[in-house]
Amino acid sequence: MEIGAPRIGSCSKEHQKIYKEWFDVADSDNDGRVTGNNAINFLSMSNLSRQELKQVWAIADSKRQGYLGFKEFVIAMQLVSLVQDGNELSHDILKGDVDFENVKPPKMEGLDELIQRYLSNVTSIQDGLKKLYTRKLKPLEVTYCFNDFVSPLLTNSDFDAKPMVMLLGQYSTGKTTFIKHMLKCSYPGAHIGPEPTTDRFVVVMSGTDERSVPGNTIAVHADMPFTGLNSFGTAFLSKFECSQMPHPLLEHITFVDTPGVLSGEKQRTQRAYDFTGVTAWFAAKCDLILLLFDPHKLDISDEFKRVIYSLRGHDDKIRVVLNKADQVDTQQLMRIYGALMWSLGKVLNTPEVVRVYIGSFNEKPVNEGFTGPIGKALFEKEQEDLLTDLKDIPKKACDRRINEFVKRARAAKIHAYIVGHLKKEMPTFIGKAKTQLRLTDNLEEEFVKVQRDYHLPPGDFPDVENFKEVLRGYSFDRFEKLKPKMIQDVDEMLGYDIPNLLKTLRNPYD
Repeated sequence: MEIGAPRIGSCSKEHQKIYKEWFDVADSDNDGRVTGNNAINFLSMSNLSRQELKQVWAIADSKRQGYLGFKEFVIAMQLVSLVQDGNELSHDILKGDVDFENVKPPKMEGLDELIQRYLSNVTSIQDGLKKLYTRKLKPLEVTYCFNDFVSPLLTNSDFDAKPMVMLLGQYSTGKTTFIKHMLKCSYPGAHIGPEPTTDRFVVVMSGTDERSVPGNTIAVHADMPFTGLNSFGTAFLSKFECSQMPHPLLEHITFVDTPGVLSGEKQRTQRAYDFTGVTAWFAAKCDLILLLFDPHKLDISDEFKRVIYSLRGHDDKIRVVLNKADQVDTQQLMRIYGALMWSLGKVLNTPEVVRVYIGSFNEKPVNEGFTGPIGKALFEKEQEDLLTDLKDIPKKACDRRINEFVKRARAAKIHAYIVGHLKKEMPTFIGKAKTQLRLTDNLEEEFVKVQRDYHLPPGDFPDVENFKEVLRGYSFDRFEKLKPKMIQDVDEMLGYDIPNLLKTLRNPYD
């Protein structure tokens, strides 16, 4: 083989695109691996003998992994093409003078029909979004490291997950009691008391029997939407668990119980994991976020402010609950409500008034000695409104999923523009380190340039400080240049594919 000749597995961009489409079809479970059974079905379309296909697999899977990743899949396709052209297959073929970059894709009988069936075989909105994500959005996210900066790559379980409701608040505001009140029973691992009792993140979800599953186990479970939590490390996973139990409400909604937000340095120094980072991760996945307040603990500490700031971009999901309101009389309740609205106005930077539910969400009857009959009637109406909000979640889950998907696609596009711009600003030879330092220090100005060049809304840009922090671990020189074709694919997805998907799966009698 000549020095510098293209090695097996290398191919032109045009062929790579073809192989990527084939790989998506062969990889039936979208896990990035073509296993033995998938390969048998797919490679049979080449019309090669079983012995020849055995050799193809042996050479392509030279590391004996038991599956073909995308690179190994390309090698297999090139080998199939060579055999179809009359070449004898052996390990020596790798040492020959074959120009692998120009080896044409093999002839696969019936593949075109299979691809059309794959693309059109959409039986639900979730199924359609999965395929659009794999084909059009995921390549953009991978190319520009979106998963390191903003959010981990999505898996099938993220699309299939039930709607989630997260409860946040300072300690002993009634978060665990609220879930117990909704379920009309306790759940495995629930601890209630006046001191900070819940010391971990607990996901309460439907299961065949009552049990608690440790965080390290649940985070590697491919069928659960929590694999992204691995990025927070073992320190967090040891403070995370999944509580499963059979319950009719949990068949439609999953609850996320959180540790009470501590005040002072304990929140940051005594928790060995990124509490606000975990909260932000769950906020992106949840359909509703309930902020619980106790009338005797209205002060929003700096630590709680940081947690609320981490919910930025999810303001439409936030609802506020003033819990234990039957512990004060009507006059005090009015003052407390006013003080709470004033405090929230300084923390939630929105011009709209946030919805506040007032009540006492526990199994005990309302304390009429404090509230009187008027207060009792108010609490009952507020509880009814909140229950209506919760019941609407499963009905709106599909719309919410589309909304989150579109939001993610726009965020990925802006991220690609930013990374492409930083790459473009880097010099070819001299002064790379100095230029990278200057670009990082003046990142806000670079954001303005990107916004102006591509006519992007300023409110869609990520937080500058968080972006800077992640950027410091990267060499800008290794970033990819902006690829207009990838941006065009995402634009097509937003402008044509998603509307077409909704049109296809709408009410047939409309």
